[in-house]
Formats: sequence, C-alpha cells, structure tokens
Amino acid sequence: MNTKISTSRASSNRKTSPTRSAAPSRKRARKRKSRFARIAGYLLLTAFLAGITGLGWMFFTESGNNFRYLVADTLITTQHRHWAKYIIGQKALDQRVQDYQNRFNQMGEERDSHTIQLPAGTGDQSGQAEQKPLVQIETISGPSYKGYLMIVNDPTKIRLGVPEKAGKGEKVSSMVKRTGAIAGVNGGGFADPNWQGNGFQPIGLVISQGKVYYEDLGGKKSTQIVGIDGKGKMIAGKYSLAEIQSMGVKEAVTFQPRIIVNGKGLIKNAKDGWGIAPRTAMGQRADGAIMFVVIDGRQPGHSIGANLYDVQQIMLKHGAVIAANLDGGSSTVLVKDNQILNKPSSEHGERYLPTAFLVFDHPEQVDIPNIWNGLGPEDIDPAKW
Repeated sequence: MNTKISTSRASSNRKTSPTRSAAPSRKRARKRKSRFARIAGYLLLTAFLAGITGLGWMFFTESGNNFRYLVADTLITTQHRHWAKYIIGQKALDQRVQDYQNRFNQMGEERDSHTIQLPAGTGDQSGQAEQKPLVQIETISGPSYKGYLMIVNDPTKIRLGVPEKAGKGEKVSSMVKRTGAIAGVNGGGFADPNWQGNGFQPIGLVISQGKVYYEDLGGKKSTQIVGIDGKGKMIAGKYSLAEIQSMGVKEAVTFQPRIIVNGKGLIKNAKDGWGIAPRTAMGQRADGAIMFVVIDGRQPGHSIGANLYDVQQIMLKHGAVIAANLDGGSSTVLVKDNQILNKPSSEHGERYLPTAFLVFDHPEQVDIPNIWNGLGPEDIDPAKW
C-alpha cells in the first residue's frame, strides 16, 4: 500500500511541474516585451527630438540656412528642380533662379582684355614645333569630387564638333571616333523637354569654322558665349552677334557663367557656387594653352560633384586668365584616344549632345558640315527622335 501511495504522489507531482515552470517563462517573455517596448520608445523619442533639433538648426541658424540653400541650389542643377520648393519654398526658388540669372548676366559684362603669348611654332601645320605634347591629362580631386584637367597646348587645334545626322544629337565619343579627333569634351546646352530630349536643338548660338551654324537668340541683342577666335584666343562673356563676328570668333557655343575674367575670379565664395554637381568648364592660360576641367558628380562613393567656386579655384590654381562654365550635369564627359576617361552621371550612360569641343592634330583637314543648314528653331522638335 505504501508503495502504491508513494507512486501515486510521485505521478501527481510530475503532472503538475510543467504548470509551475510555465509561469516564470511567461513572466520573462512579458519582461522582454516590456524592455523592447521601452527601447523602441526611447529610439522614437530620440528620433523625434533629433528631428525637431535638426529642423530648428536648418530653419533658425545661419549654418542650417546655408545648408538648405546648398541643397536647393544642387537640386536646381538637376531634372528635379521643382523639388527645391520643398526645401526653400516656391517663392524663394523662383527668386533664387532669377538672382542667379541676374548674377550670371553681370559676370559676363566686363570686357575681357587678356592677351596670350603663343610659343613659337604654335599653329604650325607640321605640328612639330612644340616640344610639349598637344594634349596632357591630369587627375584632380577635392573633398567632394574627382575629375580631370585636360590641357591643350595649342589652342588653334580645337574645333567645334556637331552631330552627323539631322534630328538627333551625337555622343562625344562618337564624334571623336567619326572625325578622327584626339580628344573631346561636351560643349553647349540644348533644349531638353522633360529631360528626355534628343540633344539636337542647341540653345542660343553655335559657331563652327567661323560660320554661324545655328542661331536662336529670340530677339535678344546679346548672348553669353564660350569659344576661341581664329588666333587661338579664348573668348567668353556677353556679346552681340555683330561683336562676335567682328572679333573673329571661330568656334563657340552659348553658355554661362563666365567665372574668370582678366585674371580674377568672379565667384566670391562656395555659397555663391550654384550647388554641387558634375561640371565641365573651359579656361585659358597666358601662354595660350586651353584647359578643360571635367568633374564627376552625383555618384556617392566616387564623386559627389563640385560647385562653380571649386571649378574657379582649380582654374586659377592652374594659371587661367579667363574661364567659363560649359554644360555640365549628365552631359559632362571627357574622351581621349577613343576612351571615356570620366564616369558620366546619366543612368543611361553618355548623352546625345549638339556640340563638343574636339582636338585634332590637323584641324585644317577636318570637314564639319552644318547639320542645321536651312533649319530654324521652329523646324525642330527637340523631343522627337
């Protein structure tokens, strides 16, 4: 009997032990959930306070305000310009764009008086007089950018390339290969509806081989050009068509702003540098050498981009006495020996463009037909391929 009773009690004890052990497990689970809830609450509170602090910094401090406008300026240079209104407001955006336009116009007004002293033999058709190579490439970098400086030691070897076929722009790499150029850099801007244009309709003025290939000034008396005259002197600034022709401009496009004139920089600081973006610019030293600055951008981990003040300082550091901005952004590209040296920011790769500055050993042998001959702006649909 005792044995049976003992066995019964032991059996009863074994049956009740799981119930007893479940209670501490539930308590531990509740404690873990409570701890996670507290941590999540702390994180949400921290994020909320950080957000409030960040907004306060952005809107109520000078440094924060500068940062907001830097972001807005950067967006203005992209296809998402309208997003800037969420940073600074629509009214401020419109005013910002107008202020930049007014400033760029002023930057083109001062008459350039720089002179160049070309080395003996520059422009010689044999191409043997110069000891320096015609084209030199250097890498450049800064806190937020990587890029290249291309030096063309004989400015008379540069021609303006245009597309081969009517109705469609052409990649710079294609222009270089087709024409037999040594190197090429993107040139002027173009009509680009919805940022999906075909790259065929230039903006403003295109001059190649001393002839006006395209003109769309829309009644304006003057335009800002970037180019070279027949003697290899760089021309940049705001001029009328009559002035441009009287100066003997041989290769040119419309673009802005001019950033250096008569040896001095026109942009005071980075705050006025028009945002961070891929950049292309052209400048000239006193010895006549033409310099092209090409900077990648919009690629975290590689190169975010540069503002125009950065570009100006690069040019000044390398001896530029005149310099001007060219079309940048997704158009920025540098081709040398049929190879694209930089990393264009466009998700579709190299863009189709209306113009490019090309470098030749024997430019006098190059024929660049006027693809816009007989076409006016009204005859071109910039959105139709």
